[in-house]
Amino acid sequence: MVLQLTGKIAMVTGGSRGIGRAIVERFLNAGAAVGYCARQEESVKESLPALATRFGTKVDAQVADVRSRDSVQQFFGWMDARFGGLDILVNNAGVGRFATLEELNVDEWNDVIGTNLTGAYHCIHEALPRLKKRGGGWIVNIGSLAGKNAFAGGAAYNASKFGLRGLSEAVMLDHRYEGVRVTSILPGSVATGFGRGSQGSDDWKIHPGDVADSVAMILSMPERTLISQVEIRPSRPRK
Repeated sequence: MVLQLTGKIAMVTGGSRGIGRAIVERFLNAGAAVGYCARQEESVKESLPALATRFGTKVDAQVADVRSRDSVQQFFGWMDARFGGLDILVNNAGVGRFATLEELNVDEWNDVIGTNLTGAYHCIHEALPRLKKRGGGWIVNIGSLAGKNAFAGGAAYNASKFGLRGLSEAVMLDHRYEGVRVTSILPGSVATGFGRGSQGSDDWKIHPGDVADSVAMILSMPERTLISQVEIRPSRPRK
């Protein structure tokens, strides 16, 4: 299937690098206009010029912290003014803090839950009326296989991704008859330098572009069909 998004408007959180950056480029190549955010201003300044050189005014970015409701509302307001609507939301912003629960302090816990789970809530809450105004659309939540398979030292991360998977399914059930299709993507180890096991060769890992291709496949499905969850694993994980 060929992804065709001409005339569509997409938002990607955490879009300056890694999986988010690959999804931004995939959407732009398919003809969409794309707005993305990053928490750090340096990330926006480093990523946007190269994309703007290739895709012109179809792409733009802002600093936004998805942990903050006010910051998310400002970002969506900017999207309204800049692009005039929303058809696709990709919740990709994520952080990992890996330690036993005893070692994990409350600020680290709040950072992970606030970014990976509450951040998705903030964005979905803002997106839903906008998607419905356009007659429907897509919400794609980038989760993790850690949302199904807990691992030692991942209390906060596991909790956030288990929660995101549940949130995705609930929103899908709540809003499927309003034309809003919701998909949760659960990648295994991705070659982004993120999280545990990020040292050494990444040859065996999933590439960010593989996740972006999965998003493209999901969005290419006919209106009658919803792929609600996708698991993506390295074909030959390190033993």
